[in-house]
Amino acid sequence: MSSVLTAHRPARSRSAGPRLAFFGILAVLFIAGVAATLAWHASMPAMGAMPMPGGWTMSMAWMRMCGQTWGRTAMAFLGMWIAMMVPMMLPSLAPMLWRYRQALAAAGQVRPGMSTVLAGAGYFFVWGMVGLAVFPVGAALAAIATQAQGLARAAPLAAAVVLMMAGVLQFAAWKARQLAYCTSAAGRTRALPADAGSAWRHGLRLGLHCIRCCAGLTAAWLVMGVMDLRVMAAVTLAMTLERWMPAGARVTRLAVRLTGAVLVGVGVATLVQAGWGG
Repeated sequence: MSSVLTAHRPARSRSAGPRLAFFGILAVLFIAGVAATLAWHASMPAMGAMPMPGGWTMSMAWMRMCGQTWGRTAMAFLGMWIAMMVPMMLPSLAPMLWRYRQALAAAGQVRPGMSTVLAGAGYFFVWGMVGLAVFPVGAALAAIATQAQGLARAAPLAAAVVLMMAGVLQFAAWKARQLAYCTSAAGRTRALPADAGSAWRHGLRLGLHCIRCCAGLTAAWLVMGVMDLRVMAAVTLAMTLERWMPAGARVTRLAVRLTGAVLVGVGVATLVQAGWGG
């Protein structure tokens, strides 16, 4: 019996080693992302939000500071965006990347870690492109809001509609399909060539599906306050629970719908508050 146990110990330690290293590295990256986000938030000027007609405040992240070019403003926003994406999305990405690494190792790839790094880089590249697309839209809306008081007063109503739509999306079958893909795609071993290009493209596909799956929650985060740490934490928690809970289980469906109900409720409250204030 003791010889059998001794024989099994090396195998267990060999299997535990990559897991500990993998999640240890992700933990370091997560902590670094949190630190960068907090440092960025702390470095914002005291007037980090502009009071607007309609009783809301606009983040200065959308505005060009004195002496800045629009190019520098966009790059600053992108740096802030990536710093926030790491702690927000890494907990959701972790199980997908781990299953991908396991599939590569099972297929006999010699260096599954390098391919996993490339897949993760492709994933965050997609989210970086989302940030580049979001900034000009947000900057344009901010410029319009500062020039047109009537439109600025309507912003809380528009935010309420976005929140309610994001909540309803959580109940949709489309959301369930996207979530099912996110929780199972990384383990599919149909085609896992051991080359850098394939790993990068796999990360891009994961990122694109994740964007679709998180579309409602991301929209809610943007309209509730891109620099609001409380909103960031709540959205991160919702996204993480969706990925880590059992795929297709009733408790997972209930959690997703509960998030939707909360978003609808916040949207209704915002709508009532905007109507009362108007």
